[in-house]
Amino acid sequence: MKTALVLAVVFAVLFLAQRLLAGDILKPDEAARRVAAGTTILIDVREPGEWRDGVVKGALLLPLSDLRGARTTWAPILKSYQDKELILYCRSGNRSGIAARLLSSDGFRTANAGGFSSWKSAGQPVVYPP
Repeated sequence: MKTALVLAVVFAVLFLAQRLLAGDILKPDEAARRVAAGTTILIDVREPGEWRDGVVKGALLLPLSDLRGARTTWAPILKSYQDKELILYCRSGNRSGIAARLLSSDGFRTANAGGFSSWKSAGQPVVYPP
């Protein structure tokens, strides 16, 4: 009984920690609506090797590792789209939550669109980069 209680507490803490890291997650249909309206841009923050599994059509491919580092690929995009909301997604919503917080602290308007599988499940168009 004691072990079960400890496990329940550990899982509850992990769940809450994940939610805090990811923040509020925007549903794919709402994110797609904002992108279609031209008020936002969609960014996939997964790493390049993950993009082989597919990306949301129209998403910019900018890895979180570069955002945390030299910002070689991020810098020109951030300069070009400083007036737009940046909607970010990754595999599960954790890394996009991290990216959203980093960019928010730099003055950008951001939203976390969660994980790629949610987009596929919602029927959003997916492409497979070369």
